[in-house]
Amino acid sequence: MQKISIAIHGGAGTILKEDMSPEIEEAYRQGLSEALEAGYAVLEIGGTAIHAVKAAVVMLEDNPLFNAGKGAVFTKKGLNEMDAAIMDGSTLDAGAIAGVRNVRNPVELAEEVMLHSGHVFLSGKGANDFALKQGIKLEPDEYFYSQYRYDQWREIRDSDLYQLDHKNDKLVGLLKDKKFGTVGAVACDKDGNIAAATSTGGMTNKQYGRIGDSPMIGIGTYANNKTCAISCTGHGEIFIKAVAAYDVSCLMEYKNFTLQQACEEVILKKLVAMNGEGGLIGMDAKGNAALVFNSAGMYRGLKNSDGEKIIGIYAD
Repeated sequence: MQKISIAIHGGAGTILKEDMSPEIEEAYRQGLSEALEAGYAVLEIGGTAIHAVKAAVVMLEDNPLFNAGKGAVFTKKGLNEMDAAIMDGSTLDAGAIAGVRNVRNPVELAEEVMLHSGHVFLSGKGANDFALKQGIKLEPDEYFYSQYRYDQWREIRDSDLYQLDHKNDKLVGLLKDKKFGTVGAVACDKDGNIAAATSTGGMTNKQYGRIGDSPMIGIGTYANNKTCAISCTGHGEIFIKAVAAYDVSCLMEYKNFTLQQACEEVILKKLVAMNGEGGLIGMDAKGNAALVFNSAGMYRGLKNSDGEKIIGIYAD
């Protein structure tokens, strides 16, 4: 019988137990669990992998603990600009958006691009215009405002520095971590179809319309029933140079690596050699999942019809 399975991530980086209060750790675990259950509920009633990954990512976008949607960080200009992508492994259809503002759930806009735009990738004002046309839910700037994200940006806004994610974060108990703020999901449904989705608010104080790996098909997001579905989180520039997500697929297709072997080859060898830090989640068409990272931690979860459920934060 076909195994149904879903895996999620909420970012990777220097995430250490000694820097985390019990209350904040529980909040993260609860947020991950709620997103995991939302995605798995879709699979459990016979829903598609593409709908499952969207459901999980929407939950993470609505949680201000994660740098996506409501929790998006501030740019150099003090704005919230978001990127997202989604891909259906059964058809290779994909949709992506970059530099959008005021979109409550960027992953939903990415899906609309995939289904109704005739294109794969829209950016900036054009993507926002398309969101209006499609009736995507928008929110005022105040929805995306939080004092701790604002303070995080205010510390470095007058410099040329950028910050990957939480640092001395008041909401999370003065976490002194270097966290790559992205959320994502991969899933396998009852028909053996797989899908992937990724969403991010990018880097604090980012300039020049910077776009990371998350919305780039084959880089931060990829899905192909023949191989795997992948969602990455890490230092985007290095993942872009490594063509990370597609590289996992290529190792499976051309060298007959298993999912786990391919993920480890890319994350633990190739990226390490390039001084790239982060991780990824992967899924194959048999419902096997991989959650691999080379950083101190990665917010992650896994649930499948074999009765397995995992919520993890640290390297252990």
